[in-house]
Amino acid sequence: MSVTALLVSHDGARWLPTVLPGLTGQTLPPDRVVAVDTTSRDDSVALVRDHLASAGFDGDRLVVDVVPGSTSYPAAVRHGLELAPPLPPDPEAPDEPEWIWLLHDDSLPDRDALLELLAAAEGDPDAAILGPKLREWPSLRRLLEVGLTISGTGRRETGLERGEYDQGQHDAVRQVLAVNTAGMLVKRHVLESLGGLDEELPIFGNDIDFGWRAALAGHRTMVVPQSVVFHAEAAHRGIRRTPLTGRHTHYQERRAALFTSLANVSSRAFAWHYVRLFLGSLLRVLGFLAVRSVGEALDELAATLSVHGRPRQVLAARRERARRRAGDAPRQDVVRHLLAPTWLPYRHGLDFVTDLASAATSQAADVAERRRLAAAPDGAPAARDERRGAAGAGEDDEEAYLTDTGLVARFLTNPVALMLVLFGILALVAGREAFGSITGGALSPVPSAAGDWWRLHVATWHPLGSGTDVPAPAYVLPFALAATLLLGHTGAVVSGLMLLAVPIAAWGAWRLLKVVGRFVDPLGLPRWLVVWGALTYALVPVTSGAWAEGRFGTVAVASLLPWAAHAALGFVDPERDRRWRAAWRTALLVALGAAFVPGFWLFALLATAVVLGGAAFIAPRLLRERDSWGPPVLAVAATPVLLAPWLVPLVTTGSTSGVLLEAGRLTVDRVTFDGLLTGRLNDLGAPWWLGVVLGVLAVAALLPRRTRIPVVICWLVALAAAVVSGALSHVTLDLPAVTTRPSLGLFVVILQGTAVVAVVLGADAYLRRLDEHHPAWQRALAASLAVAAAVVPLGGLGWWLATPENALARDADQQVPVYMEQSSLLGDEHGVLVLAGSVDDGITYRIRRDDGTTVGEDEILTLADEDPELTSEVKALVSSPTPGVVAALGSRGIEYVVLSTPADGSISSLLDATAGLEQASAEDRTTRAWRVDRPLDASALDDPTSWWRTGLLVVQGLAILLALVLAAPTVRARREERGDD
Repeated sequence: MSVTALLVSHDGARWLPTVLPGLTGQTLPPDRVVAVDTTSRDDSVALVRDHLASAGFDGDRLVVDVVPGSTSYPAAVRHGLELAPPLPPDPEAPDEPEWIWLLHDDSLPDRDALLELLAAAEGDPDAAILGPKLREWPSLRRLLEVGLTISGTGRRETGLERGEYDQGQHDAVRQVLAVNTAGMLVKRHVLESLGGLDEELPIFGNDIDFGWRAALAGHRTMVVPQSVVFHAEAAHRGIRRTPLTGRHTHYQERRAALFTSLANVSSRAFAWHYVRLFLGSLLRVLGFLAVRSVGEALDELAATLSVHGRPRQVLAARRERARRRAGDAPRQDVVRHLLAPTWLPYRHGLDFVTDLASAATSQAADVAERRRLAAAPDGAPAARDERRGAAGAGEDDEEAYLTDTGLVARFLTNPVALMLVLFGILALVAGREAFGSITGGALSPVPSAAGDWWRLHVATWHPLGSGTDVPAPAYVLPFALAATLLLGHTGAVVSGLMLLAVPIAAWGAWRLLKVVGRFVDPLGLPRWLVVWGALTYALVPVTSGAWAEGRFGTVAVASLLPWAAHAALGFVDPERDRRWRAAWRTALLVALGAAFVPGFWLFALLATAVVLGGAAFIAPRLLRERDSWGPPVLAVAATPVLLAPWLVPLVTTGSTSGVLLEAGRLTVDRVTFDGLLTGRLNDLGAPWWLGVVLGVLAVAALLPRRTRIPVVICWLVALAAAVVSGALSHVTLDLPAVTTRPSLGLFVVILQGTAVVAVVLGADAYLRRLDEHHPAWQRALAASLAVAAAVVPLGGLGWWLATPENALARDADQQVPVYMEQSSLLGDEHGVLVLAGSVDDGITYRIRRDDGTTVGEDEILTLADEDPELTSEVKALVSSPTPGVVAALGSRGIEYVVLSTPADGSISSLLDATAGLEQASAEDRTTRAWRVDRPLDASALDDPTSWWRTGLLVVQGLAILLALVLAAPTVRARREERGDD
């Protein structure tokens, strides 16, 4: 048998000094060597030429040529065959075919590799393609491939477990669909009759494609495990980059898999396979995003579009394969047994989910272990016992608690867990008013379906009043998402927010205080102290009066603030990846908080500027590294992008005053200087003296020297919040509908939160230094402060449980008759003009459409500009109404006119006598109503579409998806350590 070895190289100087001796040192060396180099930038060509020449390959036995660097592997193989014409047949065996032995510059053949292949070929004359067993190089022990096939999803299948060692378990010679081109031995006439390797597959996947085409043409492919080749897989592993792969190895591999599948699948299954691969690829994109492999996700998407976006290319490849197929070639169903089983993709999917859950669990365990070690260094147990002895009895050791058997037993024997659960239950009892539909204060009724919130979010023009282009508030999107998940129950969204805000705030404060405690004390803070801080802060939205007034914006921000602060602490993590993940988590939380209270982002921007400015003054070297200043800058810079569909129109429509307001129906802030000090927004808050006690404790926290610096930092943050709130309290917002002041609920929450952190830190210093050797008066003072501190959360919770007074009610006040409400649901042209006041005191008006003003529409109407033409028409209607004025109302889509109680007699008499107005029934005698007997214009409030609104929504969607992916934990496949044999 005559053999021509065909070696293709590109920047292979790293491996060729070992590969070439393996080639020339074969027990049965090849008759001729053809080397094709694709313009290597190293000395690969010289290495090949010198070594082969010194090994005796000269004259006709050696051909070396250089082709351009962009030459694909199939083209290089074809060029090598052209350089080496067929060898003359052996006179003793004229029927023996010539064999081509393909090698890569990173594939090291074992000494007997070619001998074993030829022996197998001699034993099976029908075999046209033979391949060796591939083992990993440099480990030389792990199996890479013992034959190849492909699954229905285009996955390259080897039938091996990850990291499987070669112990002879796969050493049976057998027929397979394909073998790797690294060591492939193929009959020359078969290679040429099939057109060689497909140049549509420049570097990856051409081995499976060639084997599949050979099988369909009636040729057999055998794997010979006794022949061993060690393969470095330089291109696949990214060790070597070529012009054909660049940085996107996954793109090339996936594109090859899709193209191979679609080009060779049977005609009967082609349509189904085409759709399956497209949808499966999109699912793979989501899978890569779920594990934060954004690059692979983009490569997957690009590969899918490259193949499925050019169906003519696939059809041309199928025609070419059908043309070269032998007339008596077996059908696809004969070759089907060489393909991977149909159930294999589902097993891989289950394995992926299992691996993902395992990785997440392992990562959580790693984080817990790291925190445990940080909280318990060498010698810490004794120090912890000493400190806890000073703190008082009842605080069980956490490690002993974690080793208790039984989840129920651990729970029942942990007083902290019992305390937190009891607090959660009492909070639900105290907030029982929020069960069911609630409205009142800053809360308007909720819309009837989640679709109403979705339409409000995507619309450019809102049919509210006389129509406006003021954007919907940003919180409409999370409300719409939550309502969709709750199967359209919009009332449960607002009720859930009001009910769960306090427990969520307690949970977030618990996590934040535990991390903050480790910054000032390696042993961490006593758990009872952390519980006190968490419960005290969690009650801030209640004791401030925000909850009772229905100010769900302030309530939402209060629950999100500790979570955002906890995420921002990740900026100081020593690991670069964790800092950037913290940036994306912080951006998401800040954006969510700013959706309810836009000032949250403004304060975060101010805090970032102050921190970076201070860092530039104290440690300028830190700001020279992008990984230091980048995460906090990214966190605040990403927020406007995440809120783009709200923020950009707000600026372009001249409604920028909205950034100083908060979510919900407009309420006039009555926050005074005393209110800022005591943490009270209005008269619906808890007794003021509870806030005074917290303030006194925060002042006392300045006394211990050990924690004075972090406590002073808390005071500086509080001072900044107080200065900003003081400045805003003197700002007047002249809105189209009313004159008001900026919302200050956020700053009350910040002041209370910083006070809680300061008290916790100061109390830790007191407890750490206090023991029986201190004077009695100091222990008495500490006891008094402890009692005073306990009064704050207990008093706040007790007041909430005992005080039913709030602005929330089960049902909204009846504004218009029920039949008018039902009529307004028929369309926007069935509006109701509601007039209030008198001629002497002035007339106000509003237009009710659909189901009235609901949550999400209040802010739009507050910022919407007044319609001067409509105002003039209303003035004419109440002073000198004419049929023309009534006709104008009909053209604006107004079907009824209601004069609210108590109705002004002079106005009602004018309207009674106006042609075109028919008297209608009202709910009571002091309210008057009329029906507009004129044609209603259904197109009066048509919703104009806008391409830029669609663009902003797309940008927001992509930004949210990107932020969620990059904020998620990094999941990396754990590879076993590779060793050299």
